[in-house]
Formats: sequence, C-alpha cells, structure tokens
Amino acid sequence: MLNRYFIRPTTIDRIRASWIGDAIDRYVGWLTDRNYAARTVLFRVPVLVRFAEFAWESGARNLKELPAHVEPFVEDWLKHHQAGKSAAERHIAARAIRNPLRQLLQVVLPHDVSASATHTLNSRPGVPDPFVDQAPGFFDFLHRERGLCEGTLVQYRHYLGRLQKYLLKTDRPLLSDLAPLAVTAFITESGRAIDKRSVQSLCSILKVFFRYLWRVGLMARDLSKAIESPRRYQLANVPRSITWQEVQKMLEKVDRRTAVGKRDYAVLVLLATYGLRSREVATLTLDDIDWKRDRLHVRGRKAGHSTVYPLSPAVGEAFLDYLQHGRPQTKERALFFRACAPFTKLSRVAVSLRAKWYLRKAGIKVPRPGAHTLRHTCVQRLVDSGLSLKTIGDFVGHRTPDATKIYAKVNIEALREVALGHGEEVL
Repeated sequence: MLNRYFIRPTTIDRIRASWIGDAIDRYVGWLTDRNYAARTVLFRVPVLVRFAEFAWESGARNLKELPAHVEPFVEDWLKHHQAGKSAAERHIAARAIRNPLRQLLQVVLPHDVSASATHTLNSRPGVPDPFVDQAPGFFDFLHRERGLCEGTLVQYRHYLGRLQKYLLKTDRPLLSDLAPLAVTAFITESGRAIDKRSVQSLCSILKVFFRYLWRVGLMARDLSKAIESPRRYQLANVPRSITWQEVQKMLEKVDRRTAVGKRDYAVLVLLATYGLRSREVATLTLDDIDWKRDRLHVRGRKAGHSTVYPLSPAVGEAFLDYLQHGRPQTKERALFFRACAPFTKLSRVAVSLRAKWYLRKAGIKVPRPGAHTLRHTCVQRLVDSGLSLKTIGDFVGHRTPDATKIYAKVNIEALREVALGHGEEVL
C-alpha cells in the first residue's frame, strides 16, 4: 500500500524498517479504504515514523505500550515545531498530530487491549478535570449522583477551568481559603467576554461547585450563597432574524460548483425555508425525502413529535444537485456528510458552523450567528405574513404558543413603519 503514495524505494524501505512499520502499512490501507486524500497520507506517515522513534527512545517495546507515549510526543513536537506560536495555533497543531496517532492505535491494537488503554485513546488524554486535586470526587458526583450527561459536564469543565486559570493567574488560593471577593472579581471579568446568558450558566455552575465543597467539608463556608446571577428578562432581546434580502445575499456566497458548496447550499436553503434546528438537519436521512408525494419528513423533533412538510421546489432542486454531484458514495442512509475523509455524517455543530461561516462571509452582522439565525428569520417572515402564533408554532415544531414568542416577539417591519411615520397616525 505504501507504493501507492511514495515513489522512492528508499523512502518505503525506511518506513518499513521502523519497529511499527507493519502497523503503519495497515493504517495507510485503512486510510485508503476510507478515501483519505493522498496529501493526508503523505503528511501523517512521517509523523508516525517519528512517533515510533520517540516511543522507542522512551522505552516502548510493543504496541500496547504506545498509548502512554502519545501526549509526551505531542508536547515534544510542539516544543520543536511550534515554539513562539499562539495558544490557538498550538492547539490546532496538537490536534493535527494527535489524531493520526490515536487512529493508528485504534486500528492496530489487538482486541484484548486493556480497558485503561482504550479509555486513554477515547478520552481527553493529558487534560485533567479542573480542581482534580482539590475536589477529586466532584465530577464523579455530577455523573453518578446528579445524573448529568456528558454535554453538561463539558460546560462544567469549561467554566471551572476558567476559574482555575483565573485563580492561578491572580495568585489567589485555589479553594480552601477562597474569599467571596475573588469569586465576584472572576464573574465580573468573565462578563466582559461572554453574554448575559453565559454568565448565568457560569453562576449556576459555581453555585453547584461551591455548595458541594461546603457539604463535603472542603470549604469552611458556603460561597454559593454569595453568588447572585444577573437578571434576564423574558422577551427582552430583539430577535436575531435577518431580512430575506440578506438571506439571498448569503446564498449567493456559496460556490455551488464544488461538492462542499452543493451540500452547504442545500443545508442553508433547508434552514431558511423550514426554520429547522441544526440537530434536525443533521439527523435527516434519505428515507425522509418522499419524492413521489413531494414531502419532507422531519422526525424526532425537540418536542418529541414529527412533522411532514411539502417539499419546496428550491429545496428539492438543491437536494438533487447535492445527491447527484456532491454526496460521497456510501451505504449509510444519512443525508448530509463531510466532504472529505472520513466521510462521517454532518453533526449538528457542523451545520450551525457552516451557517455562521456564510453569514460572516456575506458581511451580515447578527448576535450569535448560526443555524438559529435562519430559524429566527423563517419565523419572522411568517409573523410578517400575518399568521397566528399557533400556526407558526406548528410549522417550526413548537408544542405551545409560548415557545413561539421567544422567536416572534415583535413585528419588526411594522415597528419600523411606526418609527418612520407620525405618532398620531397609529392612534
């Protein structure tokens, strides 16, 4: 398989001479079967050869010992190749180096590999939970006793990690003798970089954390009582919708000559036409498109039901273009896929990020751009058409009219007319 990518026999001999040469050859075959680009293989193989040399010099003698050397190798690589770079650049470089190492081990490790090694491959190696030394049982408490899902635990790690970095940066005691003033200063500083809703989430997480520390005796007083979340009033913000002209401007920025452009155009038209959530777009399958009856079936919505829409001609044409000329050849039934290997189905996060990318490319400024921007736009367009909140709620998948109010708070166009006219005319 190496002969397919490397021309010089001496290069192939050097790769096969590595003590994990057979493993590298198997991994290259694995990449080829999944249609990875040649440039990806040409970049990854030299990294794997260097990793083999590093692990051997560190004492590794068999494949089962390799997982323990992944993070040390990544740190060594960053030290020699990313010195002086920003934290963001180092993070991207570390991911580019770490991913092929983890893939290699998942491909070639025998099935009887220990559970701990498998955990090392699938978790966040080298990144301990925040305050793991000061409060070792906290995240286990959240998972086992409170039953929080992994997505919520990610938020806890994020915000508590920010707190830990702040305390280290300001040279304050980490937990036992922490003063309420330090917590207040941290929340105030965080509020300059995140919105009010995120500050509320931060305060809620800090309350749970400090209440736990006080209950298990790790703090002398309950600091959770000193934390007051900022107030957010219902329906206080202006909707995040954009005009239909701006939607057209955004769609014009999509290069529909490429496979990525065909996919993204279909996603964006789908979001703007039906006001779907990013998760609903990501879970669509080929079976959800009824071509004979011109219908689109959206299953498993947030409210627990499903919706059948008439298939819009614009959406249908975008689907056909993508299916015929952009979608990778695969036996899976998901509708949208990554445009490069590995050809896994598009995630809800990726759907929202693509919408965000095209909004910015079109120069459209809106708070928190993403897939929900187009959902707001769809709802606002229905409001401007004079439809009732019940009808709109049924269309976008809400269970009650109250949920629709979050999106359709005001008739923006009507208020603009009032602002431009004379006040007496509306009396």
